[in-house]
Amino acid sequence: MRKELIALREKMKAYGFDAYMIPTSDYHQSEYVHDHFKCREFVSGFTGSAGTLVVTIDEACLWTDGRYFLQATAQLEGSGIRLMKMGVEGVPTIVEYLEDVLDDDSILAFDGRVCTPKDIPEDKFNMVTECDLVGEIWSDRPVIEPSKIYSLPVSVTGESHDSKIARLREALADHNADYCILSSLDEIAWLYNLRGDDVKHTPVFFAYALISAEEDRLYVMDESLEETLLYDTFLDDIMMLPPGKLLIDKDNTSYAILDS
Repeated sequence: MRKELIALREKMKAYGFDAYMIPTSDYHQSEYVHDHFKCREFVSGFTGSAGTLVVTIDEACLWTDGRYFLQATAQLEGSGIRLMKMGVEGVPTIVEYLEDVLDDDSILAFDGRVCTPKDIPEDKFNMVTECDLVGEIWSDRPVIEPSKIYSLPVSVTGESHDSKIARLREALADHNADYCILSSLDEIAWLYNLRGDDVKHTPVFFAYALISAEEDRLYVMDESLEETLLYDTFLDDIMMLPPGKLLIDKDNTSYAILDS
């Protein structure tokens, strides 16, 4: 059994958690992630780009799709983790599995910054959504070093940022919405005609965007980029917004943002 799995269970017992879920994504629901966010890989040893690990006190299971059945079978051998082959007849979904193994008073925990309501419906289970247990056991976790963000000319993008924002504001008006929150990195890179190198082989940068009829706020880690706000202040800022209607892709937005 992997020592990382043993350490995670010790933390679960200390906090009184009955199950802990670790998806593949980062704070932006990306498929390909910075090494800092490879928590599922750290605990399980499975290096595929898609999969979710669920750990209970008595069992650990990893769900992945058909692209990775052979790889996962080899990498999970001797780990103490059972492979759940998604889409195969008789294999339960994550929700079906949790409904079977958890009681009414059981507690399911996860880091709400990397999970969405699509992963676990909001009306299911007793949940603790503000808990990064892997961060507590991963002593040499890779650190994010923000890349230098650069802009692309209109000759490359085909449309200016001002034009794109104007069209987005038209959509806000059409939906009678006051605010739009974006957390998907590729959407933000497209909207602002900016690129970065925060994720290997992917020209994106860690960012959030908040757009209203009056404001256009971009939150980034690269502090040298002018007219932007600090990435780590985003959740606090949206908690302070005046009441209004929000336009958001709920299935691809984290619990942490929705809670804020």
